[in-house]
Amino acid sequence: MAEKTVFIIEDEPSIAEVVELYLRRAGYQVWAAADGLTAQARLEKQLPDLVVLDLMLPGIDGYALTHWLRDRSDVPIIMLTSRREEADRIAGLEMGADDYMVKPFSPQELVSRVRAVLRRGGSDKTVDGERPLSIGDINIDPLARAVSVGGQRVDLTVKEFDMLYLLARHPRQVFSRDQLLERIWGTSEYIDPGTVTVHVRRLREKIEADSSNPAHLLTVWGVGYKLEP
Repeated sequence: MAEKTVFIIEDEPSIAEVVELYLRRAGYQVWAAADGLTAQARLEKQLPDLVVLDLMLPGIDGYALTHWLRDRSDVPIIMLTSRREEADRIAGLEMGADDYMVKPFSPQELVSRVRAVLRRGGSDKTVDGERPLSIGDINIDPLARAVSVGGQRVDLTVKEFDMLYLLARHPRQVFSRDQLLERIWGTSEYIDPGTVTVHVRRLREKIEADSSNPAHLLTVWGVGYKLEP
């Protein structure tokens, strides 16, 4: 298997050096940048398999860089920040981050989270032999990884598509957040369960006529989520 590449975008040299050391020991190829502009220039030329991104960067901050990257790619992002407030974590996840770590953190735990996020990258998954599915006016083509609602194509991220397709293959079956983390992210360890909540919210905004009153992607309170035909 080809060596995976992790791009560390961090302006604190001591943190960047330690993270790079642990990632290299774990077998990853590592790129590094200390500011948003340098990182953006590198990303324009080539994308890594995963980005470890500090939010407080000189030049272009992590929030702006995440917006820019999400407009162009579904490359996984693990955000780093010194902010501990839940609102900051949710904001990062809603922008499209796959995970979120608060400083100070264990570099070993970061490596574990990198492994977890990369374990089931959408680009490596195959769905050969699977037929298109329809749930109401939602049409899903697994081979093309394409979704349309009422005949209009909608753009989903890798994880949004994987979640929708999983639920569509099991209509009315309720999946807990831990089950969705296991099936979509490959593990329920090291990943904030709020990640599932954020992805469900974003998915509803794309496939439901009224995301505040969904007709298909439903919450089963105290249990999890299901897709209702």
